[in-house]
Amino acid sequence: MDHRIHQVPRQHALQLPSINKPKSTESGLDFKTVLKEQQELKISKHANERLQERNIQLNDRQWQLINDKVSEAKEKGITDSLVVMNNAALVVSTRNNTVVTAMNLEEASNRIFTNINGTILIND
Repeated sequence: MDHRIHQVPRQHALQLPSINKPKSTESGLDFKTVLKEQQELKISKHANERLQERNIQLNDRQWQLINDKVSEAKEKGITDSLVVMNNAALVVSTRNNTVVTAMNLEEASNRIFTNINGTILIND
């Protein structure tokens, strides 16, 4: 038995797999921007239809306040919340930051809300 090391011809040598480098994001979005977009409140198709049908108008300041309070509720462990305002009531899933449905206050006054584990009162 020959214990010497012999050079193997190149065609018989083992080929190492090529390493795929992670692709860089060319879009220019940084982590902070992406995180903020994920934390923004979204409106479901159903809720958007209800807002239009019931003529519920919320300005940017009100949406920002709702978004802030929903984030605060999420930090406290609330997963589904009822947001009660002067002119509207919204059911919001804090798990995925989505407004599920909306109604004006007259409609909401005689309702029983189920499947929520927190309520946010906004006096605006």
